[in-house]
Amino acid sequence: MTTHDKKSLVEDSTLDGVQMAVLNKRMEAICRKMSNTLLRTGRSGVLNSARDFSCCLVTADNALLSVNESLPIHVLRGADMMAAAMQEFHPNLKRGDAFLHNSPYHGGSHPADHTTLVPVIDDEGIHRFTMVAKAHQADCGNSIPTTYHGGARDVYQEGALIFPAVRIQENYQDVEDIVRMCKMRIRVPEQWWGDYLAALGAARIGERELMALGAEVGWDTLEQFASQWFDYSEQLMVSAVKKMPHGEKVVHTRHDPFPGAEDGIDIKVNVKVDTQNAIIEVDLRDNPDCLPCGLNLSQACAETSALLGIFNSIPGDVPTNQGSFRRIKLYLRDNCVVGIPQHPTSCSVATTNVADRVGNGVQRGIAELGDGYGMAAAASIIPPSIGVISGSSEMTGGAYVNQIFLGWGGGAAGPSTDAWLTLGHIGNAGLSYLDSVELDEMRFPMIVKGRHFVTDSGGAGRTRGGEGVFCEFGPTNGDMEVGYVSDGNETPAEGVRGGTSGACANQFRRDPEGNLHQLDPCAQAIIPEGHTIVSYSCGGGGYGSPLERDMHQVAKDIKERWISEKTAIEIYGVTLDENGQVDTSATEIKRSELS
Repeated sequence: MTTHDKKSLVEDSTLDGVQMAVLNKRMEAICRKMSNTLLRTGRSGVLNSARDFSCCLVTADNALLSVNESLPIHVLRGADMMAAAMQEFHPNLKRGDAFLHNSPYHGGSHPADHTTLVPVIDDEGIHRFTMVAKAHQADCGNSIPTTYHGGARDVYQEGALIFPAVRIQENYQDVEDIVRMCKMRIRVPEQWWGDYLAALGAARIGERELMALGAEVGWDTLEQFASQWFDYSEQLMVSAVKKMPHGEKVVHTRHDPFPGAEDGIDIKVNVKVDTQNAIIEVDLRDNPDCLPCGLNLSQACAETSALLGIFNSIPGDVPTNQGSFRRIKLYLRDNCVVGIPQHPTSCSVATTNVADRVGNGVQRGIAELGDGYGMAAAASIIPPSIGVISGSSEMTGGAYVNQIFLGWGGGAAGPSTDAWLTLGHIGNAGLSYLDSVELDEMRFPMIVKGRHFVTDSGGAGRTRGGEGVFCEFGPTNGDMEVGYVSDGNETPAEGVRGGTSGACANQFRRDPEGNLHQLDPCAQAIIPEGHTIVSYSCGGGGYGSPLERDMHQVAKDIKERWISEKTAIEIYGVTLDENGQVDTSATEIKRSELS
């Protein structure tokens, strides 16, 4: 009996609400199993500690269907484009195939995100879905030991291995030529090999589970589900957009000066909400051309960053898939720093810095259209506390390379809630984990001297931006190289609707005598044994006037040391008595003066 002969749940009728809900959860569960596989089998700390990976499911016609707890910057756009590239380069897909993809010119985010694509082929040889497992690499073969080469003038200087949907398995067997090439180029080959197997295993788990689901309910049922789920998601999106404020807003922001972008990067985001037609448009075309550095956005990251700002701003719970995307129009142009790069433009840092500025700009623009919508700006990254460490020591038995996640920037304040403290940045939406200090010290020749939030570093407002983080660490055996690309040293995360900006980032080297030496915001800093690197991450922006914040909440903020008494008086207009309680009369007078 063939697959098409099997009884289908559809039987010439649409699925009901219960069937839709069950199949949606079945799809989510498949992606969750993929994620669990990657988390538990990844060899590098960037996977098994920080969880810098994503798993999703794409239809045969390359529409994003199901995402489970993935980093949004990885998959909102790009998974579909990578699956399309796989089909373009390999028109005759077979069961047992697997492909490695990280090309930013063919739907990849940036070269450090190695993506495993596995086509799901039914018993009749028909391509039904594509499983996608994307895993950030501790080392991707760059010319310097970091996966974020901010100063690379082009992809050649960047040095990463580029795989435009290259076949890595046929009939479930590895293509050893690819494996040997990677092991020769990557500084920690066995670590990469473990992560390669983890991502491949995750994609194969997804394939196995989806094959079982197709056999259980019928492939026609799954196709019907996808069609109806997209339509349902679009309906929810229409309803959400119609509740938003109508209008158009142009937002300006600026990325700090960097090698290859010595004057900084002025970024313009044009946001339009058309409530009558339930369409949101984001125009990024009026921006500089691609620059000779690694900050240029891939098309996937440019589109995803705009989508992030939109989905952070719309009311209600709307699924992120191809259906809801139908109500969004994005305008990019070729050879633009926030647009569509052409080879050999470097996109080494495409998932973070400039992408964060775009996403933050979109949600700030929507916030300015109407109170109760949008968000302030989340903090910029990548400070040294989440840099890539490298070196060689007896403890690690030779070379080590890994990205650490010791201290994020603060999240953005929302219309009615304070920021998520450990958001990280807008692109990972708080889904990556902070490292355990003890585990990092156990795995690498390093000591963490301190880590804590910084008082008064979050933007003030009716709701507060998240605080920045102080972190100090250094090597215990030999020199350590720390690669980072820290935005926000000059232009902080902006507040909205009267909220203030968060604190700026900064970074230093501390010598054995305790003296601090200023470090550049983009560097491969050499930290000798006995020295430490001191990192201050950015704070997030505030939302609304600080004078609108509940005075008793301000008193609690002082008690928790999020803000100082000086800030409470000068910014929030709140005065405490000698018992630490709000002096209501004095506060009303002070707020009247400030307003």
